[in-house]
Amino acid sequence: MPIKYEKESSFLSSEEIRSIEEWTSEMKKYPLLIPIVKRKIAQRTLEIPHKNIGNGLNRMVYDLGNGYVLKIALSEIGLISNAQEFRLYHFSHPDIQQYLCPVMEKGQGWIVMKKMDHKASMNLVNLQKLSDLIIKFLLHGIVPVDLKLANIALTHDNEMVVIDYGLFIKTLYGKTVDSNDYIHSE
Repeated sequence: MPIKYEKESSFLSSEEIRSIEEWTSEMKKYPLLIPIVKRKIAQRTLEIPHKNIGNGLNRMVYDLGNGYVLKIALSEIGLISNAQEFRLYHFSHPDIQQYLCPVMEKGQGWIVMKKMDHKASMNLVNLQKLSDLIIKFLLHGIVPVDLKLANIALTHDNEMVVIDYGLFIKTLYGKTVDSNDYIHSE
């Protein structure tokens, strides 16, 4: 089932949505640019008044200032990652969903996710929790690609929540789900 993209948002203005849509159509012109150059072009194209709080190879993250973050795709992989996070969060078993940072909305090239401030530090307790979490995902048919402490935050109760799970792979009966199930072009 393809994901429906939102044209309206409880978190973003119509101008911000238009700006992101403009960028996602523009980014396809630059498939081979190195990420830092593509990010600079994206920042010039986007009219996002929020503070940039992080960048990866495939997405940029903005603090919306209201307890939520905006993730904007920088590449096709970023588009797939946004769709994957939305889909995994909304369609995973509750035993797994509790370990995924909530995704509130999705649009063409963007998602809004709850902001998690408390990063997991490198210590034996957290490494053991991370190991246990990897096993939980695998037992639920999810290959947690790129699951590391840098992609984990802690709740107020010191429970782990994955804040970057766009590269996770959901399997069905031993077969990988086709990424085309997660993206939809308008």
